[in-house]
Amino acid sequence: MCLAFALGVMAPAAAFEVISVPEDVNAVNLSDVIEIQPGPEGKVQLSTAPGEDGIIRRIEVLASQPGTTPNFALFALRNESDQQIERLLVAPFFRLPGSGIFQPDLGDERLTALTPSAGIRPVRLVDSEADVFEVTLDPGATVTFVAELAGADLPELYLWQPNAYRDYVNSFTLFRGVVLGVASLAAVFLTIMFVVKGRGVFPATAAFAWAVLAYLLIDFGILGRIFGLPAGGVQPLRAAAEAGIATTLAGFLFIYLNLHRWHLRFIHLALGLAALFLALFGFAFFQPAIAASIARLVLALLGVSGFFLILLLALRGYDRAVLLVPTWIILIAWLFYSWMVLSGQVSNDVAQPAVGGGLVLIVMLLGFTAVQHAFSEGQVSIGTLSEVERRALALTGSGDFVFDWNIERDRVSVSDELATRLGEKRGALRGAIKRWLDRVHPDDRDRFRTAFDTLVELRRGKVSADMRIAGHDGSYRSFRMRVKPVLGGDGQVNRIVGTLQDVTEDRASRERLLHDAVHDSLTGLPNRMLFLDRLERALVRARTPGGTKPAVFLIDIDRFMELEERIGHSAADSVLLAISRRIARIMRPLDTVARVTGDQFAVILASEQAAGKIAETAEQIRKALKAPFNFGDRDLTLSASIGVTIYDSNPATAADVLRDAELAMYYAKRLGGDRIEAYRASARSIAAYNRASEEDLERGMSQGELQVQFQPVMDMISGKIAGAEALMRWLHPTRGPVAPTEFIALAERSGQIERLGRIAFEQAAFQMRDWMTTMPGLPEEFFISVNMSPSQLAAKNLLNEMRAVIDQNPGIAGHLKLELTESQVMTNPEHSAYMLDALRNMGLGLALDDFGTGHSSLGYLHRFPFDTIKIPADFVTINENSGPGHTQVPIVRAIVALAHELGLSVIAEGVETPGEIERLKQLDCRLGQGFAFGAAMTAPEFAKQLAAQLAKPN
Repeated sequence: MCLAFALGVMAPAAAFEVISVPEDVNAVNLSDVIEIQPGPEGKVQLSTAPGEDGIIRRIEVLASQPGTTPNFALFALRNESDQQIERLLVAPFFRLPGSGIFQPDLGDERLTALTPSAGIRPVRLVDSEADVFEVTLDPGATVTFVAELAGADLPELYLWQPNAYRDYVNSFTLFRGVVLGVASLAAVFLTIMFVVKGRGVFPATAAFAWAVLAYLLIDFGILGRIFGLPAGGVQPLRAAAEAGIATTLAGFLFIYLNLHRWHLRFIHLALGLAALFLALFGFAFFQPAIAASIARLVLALLGVSGFFLILLLALRGYDRAVLLVPTWIILIAWLFYSWMVLSGQVSNDVAQPAVGGGLVLIVMLLGFTAVQHAFSEGQVSIGTLSEVERRALALTGSGDFVFDWNIERDRVSVSDELATRLGEKRGALRGAIKRWLDRVHPDDRDRFRTAFDTLVELRRGKVSADMRIAGHDGSYRSFRMRVKPVLGGDGQVNRIVGTLQDVTEDRASRERLLHDAVHDSLTGLPNRMLFLDRLERALVRARTPGGTKPAVFLIDIDRFMELEERIGHSAADSVLLAISRRIARIMRPLDTVARVTGDQFAVILASEQAAGKIAETAEQIRKALKAPFNFGDRDLTLSASIGVTIYDSNPATAADVLRDAELAMYYAKRLGGDRIEAYRASARSIAAYNRASEEDLERGMSQGELQVQFQPVMDMISGKIAGAEALMRWLHPTRGPVAPTEFIALAERSGQIERLGRIAFEQAAFQMRDWMTTMPGLPEEFFISVNMSPSQLAAKNLLNEMRAVIDQNPGIAGHLKLELTESQVMTNPEHSAYMLDALRNMGLGLALDDFGTGHSSLGYLHRFPFDTIKIPADFVTINENSGPGHTQVPIVRAIVALAHELGLSVIAEGVETPGEIERLKQLDCRLGQGFAFGAAMTAPEFAKQLAAQLAKPN
């Protein structure tokens, strides 16, 4: 290899083509006939082209600067005439045609020296836009020229007749002057418009005009001459000017289309892009070629994306976009032509001036569009508005209707728009005040008449009141009337004027909010708050002499949670709706039915006083709920435990009476359910026991008796632990282990479930941090999943608590998952979606538990940001009634395939036997959890297994 290199260096240059210099041609392009040779030792050896005597000579040309290794360009010229001729060899510093889009040639010095093989030495001529040498060829001579290059190559080289070259240069002087003049005038005019009017669209357009003017000054070589920069020194300025054009055009599009008004995120996007453009502008002074490449690509992307954005807004009727469409079409055409020029497809002498002229045309069109729209919107106007005109415009802009009652003539005048709003003909609402009284709702007439009489009598003040006015179809719309009296010359009220504002929608929304605040959203029945309010009123009436003493029922559906898990949340809601209708059909007008909690209903029975009748009504409710509910192709049978209490006139609050009914209901449940029990003193022992249990649970949480244990989640393919589920366990100091079903139900009933869930998450997070510290080889995909309760998801301070734990333990968020069931997220879907998105943005994983048990599970996968789904044990367990021949296999296969398509992880729960493991492997289910891999264990035990796994070689 070294020998080959040495031979390559020593070998002479190959023969090359000889160009005969024509006498009648102004310019000859020599770019394709020159030969580039390296000068590795600061010199080049070559054989000259044969002269008229046929002799080939060997010459050696040294670099002009010792110690440098430039490249050399070789070419030969022949003078076939019998006269001595003079020509100019011209190597332009910069030519836009063919300069390229990626890593473009931004211009540089081309020739350092020019050496002929014979004849007169060339003379360098001063030129601001090219390296120019004057060469002289003797009659019949053939001269080989060796040009020392300033760079790696020579893009273009021309042989010009001296007079033709001077004419060529002068021919563009007038054009450049006109273009610069127009660009300067446009920039100054738009700047003046900004200074005078201060509209945002004018500085954006002016900035683009100044950027184009700067580009033209650089392209025409004026800035380089002003600052005395060499050809290579103009490269950063040229790249910065192109970046400035892209930046200002993007700013104009954003400001002109008012994109910040469409969405707040557009402002963030604009700020981000502005920062990038400024960085690109600065980057141009360090890497001009790369910066110019980026600027040219940004211009192309901006042209295409801006066209589609403008077209979309124009089709929606946005007038600013409509005005911009023609200009942007011309911009797209200019971009296409510029691409053809840069790629070399158009390379004639007018290509580069046409690109600059097109830029000036775009500046003028954008400026014209901005000014036209400013005048059309009234942003540019002559003179100022009077106060009367300003108030009239403000009233028009507010959308309110004018009301004017001339008392002396007894004539009411209103805006014609009000008649249209009420469905009447124009002028139909004008006339005497009595006609207005007839239109006002009967419940509002006295208030309307009193308000006007008061204004007339007091001769001061103002009225602001809501009233309902009838429309043409008889329906009423609500209006807010704001009026005040106007005094005449005699000091008496001669008219009342003001405005009417349509508040129908606001009033309807307010009424809906008030209704929803005290009614159940599913059944439409009163909720607990309204029920207690009505019960309190009933108790007040009962304490009066001869008052009716109400009976209170509390109805709890037995084992309803099990039913909901079996048929799904949506179906369970349908059942609750049917239950509420059956109870309501038994009640009378004086009675109240309410839904106080999820599956509990309460009744205030005021229509019956006799104990027998009260018991008979309770039995009717029990039998009504016992009757089968038809659900699809099957019947569901329910039962209810009903607690009954009758108010005995003793001092008690509504909450106390409801508590007595609740105790009676729990007593009925204790006796097996599906029965009616009246409140009795013995029920207080149950309450005392419940209170003791609640206090015991609170003490256990405070003293650390409740600790999470970890059940492994196994990768069934590799046989390694992939994660764990954190399960809360209670080791009671006297009772020993307490079943989770017992203390979790107790926590939900006593309102301590939020605290219990918070303790579980904190313990799991701290344990995860400990394992990350003590086990450096812990896989990045290892996770701990923690169950979340419905009330915890609805808690207002959940996000702050989660964020505090994550901030205290950096790096753990990616290793934690929160498990939720379908029924939890569908309790309040909008709130759940917001909360889950916020949790996901913290970096936490989200798992949908018991997937496939409801009726709308598939919808959750795109509505909520879950990354994991868990297959319930019912689909996994093999028993006598289920197996590969039944429906489990197709269901699991479908779930796994769906999860893989959506990029979700799948965990099979309840895996207990090797057969189930093999079946899940065949169904391509990778992760499993169950007693086949181990029961829940303490953190040290789990850490021991995990450490042993990490110690094994892969």
